[in-house]
Amino acid sequence: MEEYDARIIAGAAELFRVYGIKSVTMDAIASHLGISKRSIYERFIDKDTLLYAVINSMVEKQKETIEAIIEGSPDVITAIFRIVRMGRDHATTMNPLISSDLKKYHSKVMQQLKETCGHPDYESAGRILEKGISQGIFRDDINVEIVSRTFRGIASLTGDEELFPRERFIKRDIMRNIMVNYLRGISTARGQELIDSMGNEI
Repeated sequence: MEEYDARIIAGAAELFRVYGIKSVTMDAIASHLGISKRSIYERFIDKDTLLYAVINSMVEKQKETIEAIIEGSPDVITAIFRIVRMGRDHATTMNPLISSDLKKYHSKVMQQLKETCGHPDYESAGRILEKGISQGIFRDDINVEIVSRTFRGIASLTGDEELFPRERFIKRDIMRNIMVNYLRGISTARGQELIDSMGNEI
């Protein structure tokens, strides 16, 4: 049954990614998977339940991917730049309506995710910061909890198209001027050298 659920979740995720959430019906998901709508409802009682399962699955995969990047990188600056590139590449494949659809029509799912999934962004950022301090890359006088939460705010800020309209600003310039400069501010001299050496990686 877990394998069957995973197939439904993967199929729904694919359609949500391409078309957004609101426009994808349970009928469309069933047709895409070549199964009956009843088969989906036997496993997921409504669209919100399926949507929660899709996002929860994405969160878990994101955690695993970030952990693999952190462990497989020679230093935390390299890891951060790799994570940023991964996020940028992922965003290009997502329908821009997903975020607004989630907020407008599925607020209960958002609340459920907050209650059950914790804050993977904060947790991953905290581990990166602590590792960076131990590597002599980040200053040891920073408040890890505050800075890890700031990273989440920066991610939201750089993606704010009302503040930075896509027809006027290039994503790379936004990232360099906000995220990279913030990183420099919390870094030691060694950290700043690493950032400078990777300046063209974003």
